[in-house]
Amino acid sequence: MKKVTTAILTILMCIVLLACGEEQEFSQEETSSVDDGSETNSNRSISVTASESGQTDEEEGETMKEAEGVKILVAYFSATNTTEGVAEQIAESLPADLYEIVPEQPYTDADLNYHDDNSRSTQEMNDSSSRPAISGSVENMEQYDIVFIGYPIWWGEAPRIVSTFMESYDFSGKTIVPFCTSGGSSVGSSATNLEALTKDATWIPGTRLSGGSSREEIAEWINGLELDIKAE
Repeated sequence: MKKVTTAILTILMCIVLLACGEEQEFSQEETSSVDDGSETNSNRSISVTASESGQTDEEEGETMKEAEGVKILVAYFSATNTTEGVAEQIAESLPADLYEIVPEQPYTDADLNYHDDNSRSTQEMNDSSSRPAISGSVENMEQYDIVFIGYPIWWGEAPRIVSTFMESYDFSGKTIVPFCTSGGSSVGSSATNLEALTKDATWIPGTRLSGGSSREEIAEWINGLELDIKAE
């Protein structure tokens, strides 16, 4: 009888031990599964955050690059298209935006007759307060860092319409590079007289360029200005 009782107790103990072992194993597997899921979610969160950060850095880098870029404008007045050709070469070699100073009342051949004391150009140049009207305007002038200003020499000076242009905008903080075209006259006092019409701008000494100046000659001149730009 004792042997039967002992056998039964032994069987019951084995059943109990087996059940406890399975419960413990299940508990360990469940805990492991939860930990893996949590780690996976954590890694995914870090990955997404890093990706978003990379995009932001790239966008910020592009913004900084744009902010550091030098915006250039080549503005010119050309009554006979000579200055126009030089201005176009300057703009193409940098590159830069191009703006033509167009008079509201176009100049005729008679207007440009410097032999006639009554011609329009003669009367304008004899009157330092003359300011011929300009048709149109430069959009977003504030965006430009450097402004090249070109003109022919009339009676040793820049045409009065160029004075109109200089007085029409705020050039504070900008670098201005004057250039002129002529049959032989130098830039003379034309650039300094235009400078007097502006405030808080940096003026680079002006130069004369002939209508036949080559692209290479123009690029050499620009690159010798020691500005943070390069012409090609």
